[in-house]
Amino acid sequence: MAQVRRLVIDVLKPHDPPLLEFTERVADLGGVAGASGSLIELDQEVQNVKLTVEGDELDYDAVRDRVETLGGTVHSVDQVACGEYVVKDRRTPQD
Repeated sequence: MAQVRRLVIDVLKPHDPPLLEFTERVADLGGVAGASGSLIELDQEVQNVKLTVEGDELDYDAVRDRVETLGGTVHSVDQVACGEYVVKDRRTPQD
């Protein structure tokens, strides 16, 4: 089976831990080469975050478990890149 190299997931998380710490803790997982977190929406109780994780052989279950350990919930998997390399997004006629 092809290795997962990039995951983009929609996460709902509490305010604590802050986004910086939350993203650092996901990035500390084995197999993760880098992670970025972007705040999409904020309300009084929670934050909606776009979390992008890259590595040579990502384990989705480990990423999901870490998100849940930090009090978050994965709402959706919005992008997955698999194979020998990450395919660069390009505009298509549907865009």
